Amino acid sequence: MTAAKRIGVLTSGGDAQGMNAALRAVVRTALDKGAEVFAITEGYQGLVEGGERIRPMNWDSVGGIMHLGGTIIGTARSEAFLTRDGRRAAARNLIVNGIDGLVVIGGDGSLTGAHVFRQEWPSLIAELAERGEISAEQAAAHPHLGIVGLVGSIDNDFSGTDMTIGADTALHRIVEAVDAITSTAASHQRTFVVKVMGRNCGYLALMSALACGADWVLIPESPPDVDNWEDVMAERLRAGRRAGRRDSIVILAEGAHDRHGKYIGSGDVQKALEERMGEEVRVTVLGHVQRGGRPSAYDRILGTLLGYEAVITLLEARPEDEPVVIGIRNNRLTRLPLMESVERTRAVAEAIAARDYEKAMSLRSSSFKDAFSTLKTMVRALPHPPDPARKHFRIAVMNAGAPAPGMNTAVRAAIRLGLDRGHVMLGVRNGFEGLAKGEVEEMNWMSASGWAARGGSLLGTSRVVPQGPDLYAIARTIETHHIDALMVIGGWNGYEAVHIMTENRPNFPAFNLPIICLPASINNNLPGSELSIGADTALNSIVDAVDKIKQSAVATRRCFVVEVMGHWCGYLALMSGLATGAERVYLHEEGVTLKDLALDVENLKRGFESGKRLGLMIRNEYANPVYTTQFMCALFAEEGRGVFDVRPAILGHLQQGGDPSPFDRIQATRLARLCLEFLIEQCEQGGSQSAFIGFQQGQLKYNDMRDFERMIDAEFQRPKEQWWLGLKEVAALLAKLGPGAG
Repeated sequence: MTAAKRIGVLTSGGDAQGMNAALRAVVRTALDKGAEVFAITEGYQGLVEGGERIRPMNWDSVGGIMHLGGTIIGTARSEAFLTRDGRRAAARNLIVNGIDGLVVIGGDGSLTGAHVFRQEWPSLIAELAERGEISAEQAAAHPHLGIVGLVGSIDNDFSGTDMTIGADTALHRIVEAVDAITSTAASHQRTFVVKVMGRNCGYLALMSALACGADWVLIPESPPDVDNWEDVMAERLRAGRRAGRRDSIVILAEGAHDRHGKYIGSGDVQKALEERMGEEVRVTVLGHVQRGGRPSAYDRILGTLLGYEAVITLLEARPEDEPVVIGIRNNRLTRLPLMESVERTRAVAEAIAARDYEKAMSLRSSSFKDAFSTLKTMVRALPHPPDPARKHFRIAVMNAGAPAPGMNTAVRAAIRLGLDRGHVMLGVRNGFEGLAKGEVEEMNWMSASGWAARGGSLLGTSRVVPQGPDLYAIARTIETHHIDALMVIGGWNGYEAVHIMTENRPNFPAFNLPIICLPASINNNLPGSELSIGADTALNSIVDAVDKIKQSAVATRRCFVVEVMGHWCGYLALMSGLATGAERVYLHEEGVTLKDLALDVENLKRGFESGKRLGLMIRNEYANPVYTTQFMCALFAEEGRGVFDVRPAILGHLQQGGDPSPFDRIQATRLARLCLEFLIEQCEQGGSQSAFIGFQQGQLKYNDMRDFERMIDAEFQRPKEQWWLGLKEVAALLAKLGPGAG
């Protein structure tokens, strides 16, 4: 590590949920690594004004802020910083405070300002020295300014990173609102137009439409391809009503326009639909509610990891290094050239302004383009008529294992995408138990209507893993219903069942058909996939519960031991610990010893004696068979008597319930499409591969089911390789009582 230095951190431009988590990580990581940290309040304006706007931070300065929306150090749009005089004043204030590294959390405008500031730094220092505003010694001591950017933007419009701080929470706000609107719209058979943010980026509009099952979407990157788009839209909505839909939802981004660049407002859509459909149309403009409120679990974790990496990057930087922005790609942190990323971001806006929509779409990520393509099918009133020239197959879809939020979303996507391609889609009720009993029915376009937002499993599921006579019964069902391919959406029991079927193919020829498993488990314990459907929803449920628990404890000195699900996989425990700022996380993967517990008690006592009012320990349900949650509570209560009291909180099955989060809905839809494509390709080629799908470091993989046993720790029902264990160091660092503690 480099020598101790002083680091400044500011938030600039529009606020975004998760900025506080990033600020907390920057401050605590820097302090732990021996650097001093200064918060610059009110963004660049505070940097220009200096004085009390630049204040030193200690470990406790950022305690208890992760759950807060906005930014506790304030933000502003500074006209002064756009001038040379303003930047010279900003440079002087940094020099006076001895700051030679800056973490800027903001959008592309804020990051561009940081780049310009760094480029001008040598000349600004020279001017300040000439004017006598700083000494020659001060100028010599700070010849370079290190810059690291973090993107805080709810629009998710920055090139090079898969997600920006705040975008996931904004999606939560939109999806919650549209879900609520949908219920009242269905009650009255009414049409609603919902306007969301996104001036030059349709991410929020597109992904919320996909997640909510909206009927039409308008985004800047791909305007309607016909001039009479109002007629086409109205006819599509009318057709949906004829097909049985009781509601119609149109979502448009604030930057929506037609192919000639003419702005399309919510009032324009409302008027067009009222004139053509002859009914009242309601408008909801969500506005700033999208950037307000508590951050989601994902944004807390993202902000934390980006903040940590920003400090490490600054401390490792050499004088000649160009400024970078820290992003996340393929579920891994990455360092990107700052201005190159800004220029690519602005290229999209320029392409839209030039009406080069093909280029604008090409500059978006592959997942954005795939989502748009999928949505075109999902918003259809009815599927395309089957093509008689193409071969059609009978594809069965089922859930298996414990219920996971997002299962219904995946079933809906598979059914509609399959029907649109002319195939017969079959729904299997009650998992492998139902498959053995022949509980199979043909599904139509409206069979899964409204399922996108529903939690649980509407097809039904079971944990039954077929053995002996069950296998014979399943083979008979496959033959009786002429099933050509099988999609299993589920968890560990589902994977085990498919593995058994694959192993028994020599005994049951009916099992020689394409089969694919889509990972759906709140435990996130499935091989071949870094993220399972349902885990994000469960994580948000835990974080919501812990936020409430923490609020209940502020009036007393109390420690909570919170037990979360996961079986022998500690994913939910570690990630909820990162998202809630827990002091300690107990995982089965690393074990628990009496020595650990004794040290934890001493740390808790020391903290409470120093003025701490809340302790939070998170325990994976199977962390240790002896040191149970009750044992830990009893031990902590006995040792902490007179200093703090202890309460257990076993969250239980609330983690499996609830409507799926936006992330789980989007991921479920994407994986269902990919699974369906795999099965169709296998059927067309006469193949019979049995596989399980997943993304690993962003790469889509179809793993052969014969490799299942090789990839798992069978005793503890988890993969041999778990990527998230690499985050334990960050969680441990940020949970300390102070720099060097613990």
